[in-house]
Amino acid sequence: MRARNLAAREIVSHLSAAMPSVENLWLRLNGALVDVPALVAEINRLASELAKVRQDRANLMAAGRATLNAERDAEPDPLYYLRDELRAQGHLPPETWGRA
Repeated sequence: MRARNLAAREIVSHLSAAMPSVENLWLRLNGALVDVPALVAEINRLASELAKVRQDRANLMAAGRATLNAERDAEPDPLYYLRDELRAQGHLPPETWGRA
């Protein structure tokens, strides 16, 4: 992607020299091309963050289902699964010994 962006900027530079009558257009086009690497980096960062959020949501859904099944099976602490996942995601403080 970076190589293509640099090639496009070089082409715009040559066209700008060859066609100075539309210099304003070339400046605007070059300005847009300059923004591309930062935008690509932001898209990659957001895609990575979205993948993490989706994984966290899937884990919470699995914990919720496990909690409901544990309640149905009359387990002694059915909320354990939900607390464990919430704790793993940092939504609850670390478990203290001696507490359920």
